[in-house]
Order: sequence, then structure tokens, then C-alpha cells
Amino acid sequence: MKVAFQGERGAYSEEAVRALFGEVEVHPCPSLREVFDLVSAGGANQAVVPVENSQAGSINETYDLLLAHTLFIVGELDQRIRHCLLARPGEALESIRRVYSHPQALAQCDVFLRQHGLEPMPAYDTAGSAKMVAEQRLAGAGAIAGRAAATIYGLSVLAEGIETNPFNYTKFLSLAREPAPRTPESKTSVVFMTQNAPGALYRALGALAGRGLNLSKLESRPRRQVPWEYIFYVDFEGHQDDPLSAAALSELAQSTTFLRVLGSYPKSPPPLT
Repeated sequence: MKVAFQGERGAYSEEAVRALFGEVEVHPCPSLREVFDLVSAGGANQAVVPVENSQAGSINETYDLLLAHTLFIVGELDQRIRHCLLARPGEALESIRRVYSHPQALAQCDVFLRQHGLEPMPAYDTAGSAKMVAEQRLAGAGAIAGRAAATIYGLSVLAEGIETNPFNYTKFLSLAREPAPRTPESKTSVVFMTQNAPGALYRALGALAGRGLNLSKLESRPRRQVPWEYIFYVDFEGHQDDPLSAAALSELAQSTTFLRVLGSYPKSPPPLT
């Protein structure tokens, strides 16, 4: 079992892999596109990718790649993101002057950084920042990443839980080349396009709402080939093979110009608060 993720070892995506699959072989990739390409080509059994953060919102690149590839969503995980300030052993919080991390992680820890007079230094990855601080032996520098990155790169944890909002979660999706087995508590993700006409989206969503199916997510993304037209991603509760869901999808297909089921998969339990 080999699972691909984006980022360096110790990334939050790797933590999500462990939470979903336990101890498996992991394959870090520099970009999300390479993650999708690797699994599509059979170089890994599954992928784990972030799709939304409770503070920063949707990760648009993931939505675009879901449309561009024929992988299935087979699972999800709502993971609590707990940021740590990491530095080389021997450093103290008082000696740190600048902090490296992904721009979103820096933004999520802005209060802590201001309180301690730390200069934020944007970098491409949280775990990658920890790796850089360790390998380049940067003095007076820290990185914001998870505790797992400290273990991997031999860094000290100077502070933990430094995010401004403690209700900081990222939703991860697991992807595979084959659909997930049917489970009692499922949700279904679809992507579709409608005609650019009055009431088109209303009629499309009515296929679901008219049958009492609960929509848990509606996301729109620009259709790149045609300016000012949009592609819609919808999550609803239920399995695509349930009678109500199957009838809704059949009607939805008649009121859209394109429809694809991205997957029916087990729902993640509600996050702990």
C-alpha cells in the first residue's frame, strides 16, 4: 500500500495519511498535480489531498484537478490543524527573530507572531520550512509546522497550539482509481455544468432538494475554456445507488450539460470541538 501526498515528510497531509491508513508506505510529491498524476498512472494506490480549510476556505487547485483526472473520492477526514513553532535544539523563543512557513500557516498564527515580534517569512510548505531550518542550520530562525515535522528533522518544539483560532480544521480527501465500497453512512460528490440561462442552476439543485437530499457543500469554479461560465461541485448526503439519490442524479443529468459523480464514500465523523 503506497499513498501519495503533497509536501515534504512531516506535512499535515502525511499526518492525514497516517490517520486514515495507519503505517503505510508514503510518497511525498512537490505539487498537487504530481500527486494526481502519480495515482492516475498507477505509481501509488491512493492519494490524500487537502480540499478545504475551515479558516482559509476551499483549495481551488484540488477542485480543478478533480475535474481534470478520473480518480474517485473514496474517503474524507476532518483533521485538527495544530501549529507548532519549531527551531534548532538550543534555541529559545527569545532568540527567534524570523519564522518560515506556508503563507496560510503564517496568517493563521498572526497574533502569536505579532505578540512575540517575529518576522513572518513565506515559504512553499510547512514541513519544507522545518526541513530548511534544520538542513541549513539557520540560527535565530523558526518554522511553523506540525509536531511530526519536529521529530523527523530533529527540531525542538518551542510553542504548540499557536494558531489564532483553535477551531482550525482541514478537510482531506482520499482518492483512488476505483470507487469505494458501499457503506451505510455515505456522502456523494458530483460535478456538473448547466446552460447559461435563467433558472438553470435552480432546476439542477431542485433535483436534489425536491427529494429531501441534504446538500452539505456547493462550490463554483470558473470554466477555464469559456469566460464567465462556471462549473459546480456539490456534496450531498447519501450513496449514489440509494433509490432517492439515483433518481435525483437521473433528473440532474437531464437538466445539466455535463455531470460526473466524483465518488460515494463514508462520511467523516463531526470534528471534535
